[in-house]
Amino acid sequence: MSEALKVGLISLGCARNRVDSEVMLGLVGEAGFSLTAFPDQADVLIVNTCGFIAPARAESLEAIRELGRWKREGACRAFLVAGCLAQREGTRLLQRFPEVDGLLGTADYPRIVEAIRSILAGDRPRLSDVPGYLFQEAPPRLVTTGPSAYLKVAEGCPHGCTFCAIPRLRGPLRSRRPVHIMAEARQLVAQGIKELVLVAQDTTAYGWDLRPPVTLAALLREMASLDGEGWVRVLYGHPRGVSDELLEVLAGGGTLCRYLDVPFQHAAPGLLRAMGRPDDPEDMLRRVQEWRQAVPGLTLRSSFITGFPGETEADFEILLDFIQEAALDHVGVFVYSREAMTPAARLPGRVPRDLAEERRRRLMAEQRVVSRRKNAAYVGQEIRVLLEARTGSRLRGRAEKDAPEVDGVVRVRHGAPLRPGEFARVRVTGAGAYHLDAVPAGPLADVGGQEDTPT
Repeated sequence: MSEALKVGLISLGCARNRVDSEVMLGLVGEAGFSLTAFPDQADVLIVNTCGFIAPARAESLEAIRELGRWKREGACRAFLVAGCLAQREGTRLLQRFPEVDGLLGTADYPRIVEAIRSILAGDRPRLSDVPGYLFQEAPPRLVTTGPSAYLKVAEGCPHGCTFCAIPRLRGPLRSRRPVHIMAEARQLVAQGIKELVLVAQDTTAYGWDLRPPVTLAALLREMASLDGEGWVRVLYGHPRGVSDELLEVLAGGGTLCRYLDVPFQHAAPGLLRAMGRPDDPEDMLRRVQEWRQAVPGLTLRSSFITGFPGETEADFEILLDFIQEAALDHVGVFVYSREAMTPAARLPGRVPRDLAEERRRRLMAEQRVVSRRKNAAYVGQEIRVLLEARTGSRLRGRAEKDAPEVDGVVRVRHGAPLRPGEFARVRVTGAGAYHLDAVPAGPLADVGGQEDTPT
């Protein structure tokens, strides 16, 4: 029966969720189901949800509502809601959306095929109460991100940030063994993947829980030896986790991208203490300078929150000053979302949402000035890019300094024999805050090396 059934899946939320979705697609494909991108044609529909903050939950609820229409009106015979929102809301989702046939929490991904078959047999799969799942060996997986692939190295979080519900939704830190990570990495490279992006709730905490302990730096040393011309990139670090050992490994170059993604969240000491974060902005600035000295050409990405309870205009001015002085390469800014299950939800001094949004816009405007200045320094330089897609008269790609989906792009004028999915050497001819314009720079040389860094 399964060979004739079509499965459609929508993935929402972060890159870690994307990995879970790709694992589910791999499992249903291995079981003999076919896949479809058209919800109206699907016999089985799955939405992998995000439940992190209110806007993400709203997006997930809208997706459930939209897909539920195909359960009522289309060919759909089984409708499953998976992921963080399912873990968070539990049976309340079933009461709110009678079209939903079953839930898969963050511990239930390996049961996707079993869940589908139980629904088709007239049963409802039960949600696991404890989010404790972590695949070790490389699972069947359908990569959906072009020449790049996210590689999950750990699950869960060891920190207690007061604004964050992730530990409750994803559980404690659980690291994969290096041998299993390396096996999946080799498998992905053999499939033609050009960029491996390591993800976890906190990648710099990787290996703390293993016996004997392992460090992210040790894992990266091993990954640097992978055959191939591609990149290895790390996302989602923590300021306290950036060790001298990690910086030394990144400075070694080769396939390792000189890139750190380290969310600082704010710069006002009082707010940082209330968030449960490192609380010395002067130390933060000093560390940024030390990281850049240790890794020449290092790209730094961070994220910040506006509107956290108690944030004053003076606190926000401290954050503005920090953005100007740190001159980070990439910045994301989010308006605080009050989450009922977190300690911060009980804090006094709520900031009106329109004021928090205004501060977000001001911060991003300040960062655009920084980003435009930094990108302008690349004009006239030759850099290496990973080409991802053809868009009209141009090819779109990314430089070593740009992570997929969150950072800028390089727009390359067409030039034979350049093709998506390959690396190319280009010369930068123009720049904006979030993009570079470039033309082909002739035959690609030194494909295993790193890009030039503007001086």
